[in-house]
Amino acid sequence: MEETKPLGWTVSLTHASTPIVLRALWTVPPQGSQTHWALDFEPIVSDQGINSNNADIQLDDGHITEEQRALLLTDLPKVLTDHKSSPTILRLLFPSVAGTVIRSDFLSYRLNGSPLIHSVRSFLSPLQAVTPTPILTPSTQPRDKPSLLNLLATSHGGLIANGTPASPPQSPPPTTPLLTLPSLTTALNTDLLYRLSTPWTVPHPLTRRRIFWIQGRAHITASQQFYAAAHALGITLVVCDVPGHWMEPDDATQNPWARYREAFVPMNIDADEGLAERIVQAVRAYPEEVHGVVCISDVRLAAVARACEVLGLPTEGSEAYRVAGDKGLTRRLEEEVYGRESFVLEGAEGLERVFEEREGRLRYPLIVKPCTGWNSDAVTKVRDEEELRLAVKRAAERHANSAARNTRVVVEPYISGPEVDANFIILDGEELFCDIVDDFPCPGDLVPAEGGDKGRTFAANFMETLMDVPTALPEEEQSVVRESLCRSIARAGFKSGVFHCEARVRDSAHEYRPRADNGLLDVHEKEAGTGEQRKASCYLHEINARTPGYINCVAALLAHGVDYYAIRLLLALGEEGKERIRALAQPFARNKPQYTLGIVVLPPKREGIMGSEDAVGEFLEANPDLAKHVVFYQTVKQRGEFVQGPDSTELWCVGYLIVASRRGRTEVLELSDAARKRFDYQLMEA
Repeated sequence: MEETKPLGWTVSLTHASTPIVLRALWTVPPQGSQTHWALDFEPIVSDQGINSNNADIQLDDGHITEEQRALLLTDLPKVLTDHKSSPTILRLLFPSVAGTVIRSDFLSYRLNGSPLIHSVRSFLSPLQAVTPTPILTPSTQPRDKPSLLNLLATSHGGLIANGTPASPPQSPPPTTPLLTLPSLTTALNTDLLYRLSTPWTVPHPLTRRRIFWIQGRAHITASQQFYAAAHALGITLVVCDVPGHWMEPDDATQNPWARYREAFVPMNIDADEGLAERIVQAVRAYPEEVHGVVCISDVRLAAVARACEVLGLPTEGSEAYRVAGDKGLTRRLEEEVYGRESFVLEGAEGLERVFEEREGRLRYPLIVKPCTGWNSDAVTKVRDEEELRLAVKRAAERHANSAARNTRVVVEPYISGPEVDANFIILDGEELFCDIVDDFPCPGDLVPAEGGDKGRTFAANFMETLMDVPTALPEEEQSVVRESLCRSIARAGFKSGVFHCEARVRDSAHEYRPRADNGLLDVHEKEAGTGEQRKASCYLHEINARTPGYINCVAALLAHGVDYYAIRLLLALGEEGKERIRALAQPFARNKPQYTLGIVVLPPKREGIMGSEDAVGEFLEANPDLAKHVVFYQTVKQRGEFVQGPDSTELWCVGYLIVASRRGRTEVLELSDAARKRFDYQLMEA
């Protein structure tokens, strides 16, 4: 503790449920690139030989903020009661530089998941200006209640650390020594250096901005991270969606989330030719100035960009969004560089001409998919001409009658290498962050080369089963993926954005096969003698010019401390958002995720009407051994909704959960496998 300065004065919390004395321990100056210093206290329950009446300063709840009161008088007594046998530290954080807060909740989301921290509270407001607080010295220590309150007024947040690991996940690393008070301080310093060595202020004032949010999502459990980010960034949201949407009511009794938006604008958001003009009219009719328009729905992105172009608002080019939203156009751009391997049909009838031209030279297996689509909907692996005809017909019909009518189909080679999701933050052509996730084999990947029940084989889909963070691929193959996909994004016409790309590592030196320790499928280096090894390359499946799915955004925030939704909002502000984007795109130190995550897709097992109120939540309550490893879950199918059966061509899951481990990938695979096998739900009786 050479960097600390011993203190010694005491404070009593007279309104706590259990009388507590805080003994001032030491200050911790900024370390590395941190821009805060810390003041640590040791909380001591008064029945442990300390008389609260003899404390140097008596503190009650009369003059402290609501969040300070919650930390000191609610959270602290609970931690001391629950973890009596372990040392506890109350740490208050103070700014060491002047500026304006980038987002007001930076402490809570960057410290989420720390094994040491049992409670964290931010004392900041959105867009708040802060000034440096001088580090305490023996001559500047608070001597009375007013001077202590003055000091507290400058704190930007506080936390409670304890020697007992926080949960979830509850599995500590294999070798976790018992912590003493000094070692807890050292561990806390290390943890905060890992999590908080990023800018949390900018040196100039920031102004509140207003953004139109097109399509408010299905429910709050699929959007809360987005709304919370907007609030913390000081961005006012106006939600645009169809009349009757859950975000429409102003009354908090009908819509407790109304506080997240300034207004609701009812409008037709169908992805037809008129959408751009409807957005333009809505923005121009709004009584306040609008600074940006945001949407994360694939079929609406080009229309939103066209509206921004008309309005003179920041956006990437609408043509780039059009190209990225059409898998046929994207494939053509790739093949201008890598050579022609695929073909695009305007409709199912065009397949006969291909048969005539190719005269039996088509090489199977092939992948068939609609040129527009999402969630691998109507994507099929085919092995012969008969399957190809059926798959093309299905893909051409999939969006033939939708608002954005499209019968075009792309047919491309099936690439057998490991599949990855690669999520990018790119600003002015520079890659700021990339998260590569292993996308485990789907039923369609497991279709045999020939034979089997053709009906069941053809029905095998490409719905995700499990995604692991971080990838197990070697760094050299990760580099191939990053560099290739960045070129693909630029080729489509983008300079900045959040991108969710799906790709395969062609000729990878790795493959999926069962592990020796538990028999579960995982990525392994190919065994010697399995064929000639070519240089690995990246085969792009699609560029989604938007944030990844909600569950993947949550996973990135948990694993890396990076919020894709916050970045997307700031991109809509153009130049004035860039400084904050650069700060918020920085992951935890060394770009190392805080734990290994498994994003588990919970598929339907039986068809019917959902009877469970919260299918995934009820499952976790009934399985506490799994629940203690779950850091987030999302229920997709609500009570009363129709649940498609496991053989349905509509790709809907019942929900998701994210399991986490500090032990590593083996435990994540075992937890994920157990969750998928044991998951069940109730259906309503007929």
